[in-house]
Amino acid sequence: MNQKIIVDPITRIEGHLRVEVVVDENNIVKEAYAGSTLWRGIEVIVKGRDPRDAGFMTQRICGVCTFSHYKAGIVAVENALGITPPLNALLTRTLMNAALFLHDHIVHFYQLHGLDWADVVSALSADVKKASDIAFNYTSNPYATGADKLLEVQQRLKTFVDKGNLGPFANAYYGHPTYRLSPEENLIVLSHYLECLRIQRIIAQCMAIFGAKNPHPQSLTVGGVTCVMDLLSPSRMGEYMSKFQEVADFVNRAYYPDLVMAAKAYANEASVLNDIGVSNLYTFKEFQLGRDEWLFESGIIKNGDLSKVYEVDEDKITEEATHSWYADNEALHPYDGKTNPNYTGLIDGESIDHHGNKVTSKVFDTKGKYSWIKAPRYDGEPMQVGPLANIVVNYAKGNKNVVPVVDEFLKETGLPLNAIFSTLGRTAARCIEAKIVANNTLRAFDNLVENLKVDQSTCAPYVIDNSKEYKGRYMGHVPRGTLSHWCRIKNGVIENWQAVVPSTWNASPKDAKGVGGSYEQCLIGLKIADVKQPLEIIRKIHSYDPCIACAVHVMDTKGNNLSEYKVNVNL
Repeated sequence: MNQKIIVDPITRIEGHLRVEVVVDENNIVKEAYAGSTLWRGIEVIVKGRDPRDAGFMTQRICGVCTFSHYKAGIVAVENALGITPPLNALLTRTLMNAALFLHDHIVHFYQLHGLDWADVVSALSADVKKASDIAFNYTSNPYATGADKLLEVQQRLKTFVDKGNLGPFANAYYGHPTYRLSPEENLIVLSHYLECLRIQRIIAQCMAIFGAKNPHPQSLTVGGVTCVMDLLSPSRMGEYMSKFQEVADFVNRAYYPDLVMAAKAYANEASVLNDIGVSNLYTFKEFQLGRDEWLFESGIIKNGDLSKVYEVDEDKITEEATHSWYADNEALHPYDGKTNPNYTGLIDGESIDHHGNKVTSKVFDTKGKYSWIKAPRYDGEPMQVGPLANIVVNYAKGNKNVVPVVDEFLKETGLPLNAIFSTLGRTAARCIEAKIVANNTLRAFDNLVENLKVDQSTCAPYVIDNSKEYKGRYMGHVPRGTLSHWCRIKNGVIENWQAVVPSTWNASPKDAKGVGGSYEQCLIGLKIADVKQPLEIIRKIHSYDPCIACAVHVMDTKGNNLSEYKVNVNL
């Protein structure tokens, strides 16, 4: 007999996400629905604004991906108006972007996703000397894994447990049968979890060096950057370089070895394998390293076939809202997109509670609308975006920055290439991407230093004809995948704006053909060991690093208006 499991909210993500799955008598998922429960309104807010203000507003889409949406808002306007920033500005944006990527990826692996892989409580029984020795199995120069350090970490954990409050490690499914790390390996991860709290502060400072603050930096402008004095200051430039090198060291000596350790431990764990979700992969070029050099390239892979990589045709991108809480269902190109809310709410139904009992509850109206996230499609098909798509596409294209790192990982873990098409693969690809960014960003730094010696320009002039109409877009790869912002400008102000974000692609509800996005598809066929502890669901969803705040914003649970504002855009 089929029964429904509801996980709401999915925690340790950005934003609000609800997942409902239908399982059979063997606890195998037969159907899945992923829906966001808060509404996005930024696209409406920027209408009527001066195009130069758009980036400052679009970065408020999210408190984590601030630079991504900031840059997207700026570049979309530059693209519309035909403005090309100086090379110094482009390379500075690369340095800021690298800081965002490393901050996002290390925090995701440890603070957000780590407890899906590591049974922290089991670290209490670890032999610290043995754990210290094990760390050398994964790197010749382990990070923060000396026996004295691990003993200190173990004692800190014991203090939490003795108080009866695990603090940041509370409410995980410790003891779950799908955990695979040994107590000693769990202790190593725990040490790096705590170190990451310090390291993420340092990489945030890298962003602030050129951005004035983090989050929500403020040094980008249409045409370039405004951090002129920082770029001309040897001490500020040196500060970025030294801090970035410290973070890169953590990536190479802690993050990457922990990934290899986890990959070996989970190599035969069925719940993290063979679940590609959507096998159509989509990525876009990112990280300008020099005048004509990029770290990652664009491409499309269809149906998981690595033998052919297609070029991106942006005219094939659409969004529809058949199962989304918007009034206009038709598939529209983002330039023509509409954002008119139509919240229809949840309906009465039944589900299984955390005790395993059947209860009456509010559930998704799966035959109607059930998410604030729209359904983006490429040539009518769902796509998966993110580090997995980026690394696989670039590997298939023979990208010299990517191929050696992927080959090294496969050699060290003994995994076949097709193992990357999985939850384990998504987590691995994110670390591989971080390692590539960590080891190549200072190439952009060096090129910036050399260019500043002969050219100190940082901004191109803003030129607009208010009698003309313009349209432009940003397309690029951000920490969670392919991001695009699309704008139309008329009478000197923004007429329409649409953001198609990574988590909109991956967390898409079903479209008019009944085909779901990658979140929904990757859960089909999953066997859940214990319906009262659906760790397998959370682990899979976390592997995408959801950023639902990018897709939605504020609403009342009963559909009531919270308040209304009229803004005079001429002030």
